[in-house]
Amino acid sequence: MVGGPSAVSSNSPLLRRSGSKPVLSELINEMKSASLPLTGAAIMPSPALLWRFKVLLFILWGFICCKVGWDSVMRMSADLRDLFIYEAFLYYNPLLLMSLTVWLWGVNLWVFSQSQLAIPKFLILIILISRTEKYGR
Repeated sequence: MVGGPSAVSSNSPLLRRSGSKPVLSELINEMKSASLPLTGAAIMPSPALLWRFKVLLFILWGFICCKVGWDSVMRMSADLRDLFIYEAFLYYNPLLLMSLTVWLWGVNLWVFSQSQLAIPKFLILIILISRTEKYGR
């Protein structure tokens, strides 16, 4: 019967009897275990090298994107180019300003984390200075 359960006889050459020759997969596993084990430290490059490679790829990607974009804009006629730059400025200016604000905030947090200034004391100092300027004391 096609597609139904098939009964495999005990005399089938596909079954391995105890004491018979090992099958191919067992031979391959034995050969792998008999060879010298490779450690991950010998194969993996250092994290600093990987980081530098990622930075190099990122810079290369950025250069290619800028080159393609510049060539595309420079192929336009002068009128179309002016219109394109004007519309791109209107569209992307708020996004770029918000991105710059978040990036500068991150730089600010990084500077404070690297310095030995106590942020609460610094904020109290700013509040005291603003009060003296406000009330003229």
